[in-house]
Amino acid sequence: MLISITVSVVICVFMMSVSSLFYIIGGQYLISKLLHLVPISGYNTGVEAFKFLILPVLIGVIGGIGSGTRWYRTIFLEEGSKDYVRTARAKGLSERLISYRHILRNALIPILTGVVVILPLLFLGSLITESFFSIPGLGSYTIDAINRQDFAIVRTMVFLGSFLYIIGLILTDISYTLVDPRVRLES
Repeated sequence: MLISITVSVVICVFMMSVSSLFYIIGGQYLISKLLHLVPISGYNTGVEAFKFLILPVLIGVIGGIGSGTRWYRTIFLEEGSKDYVRTARAKGLSERLISYRHILRNALIPILTGVVVILPLLFLGSLITESFFSIPGLGSYTIDAINRQDFAIVRTMVFLGSFLYIIGLILTDISYTLVDPRVRLES
């Protein structure tokens, strides 16, 4: 058991140490060029768009697994070692009940905080991913504006990203009140 945990931690550290460019180039070479499963780059509309989005989404997920797994594991291990969890175990509660009612509920606060960072990326897209895969989106639009030195568009995209980040912070604060009963709005 200890060996498998150690191996999985080493794999996660390795996965988070690899650059996203390596995942993109390696994925394009292996999945598109050698295996011919999906197109290397480009975009189409309608149902055809699905085959162009498989590889970027797959690479995005694989690129985030290492750091995400380490982050969530650390949060859950920290919550699992607290006094109230030991007290719940001493009372004889089932592990499922302890996991959902005690550990998960208290672990949601740092998880929600981490989600805020991702919110602007959902709308602006990944600059590098959209450029490498020739996907038309706000990320590639921003890169094109930087190359053309169109600073009005660059300023607008920075403003949009900042605005979305602030909206994410507000939504996080609202969700804190839903997740944690200790955090309530004062009347």
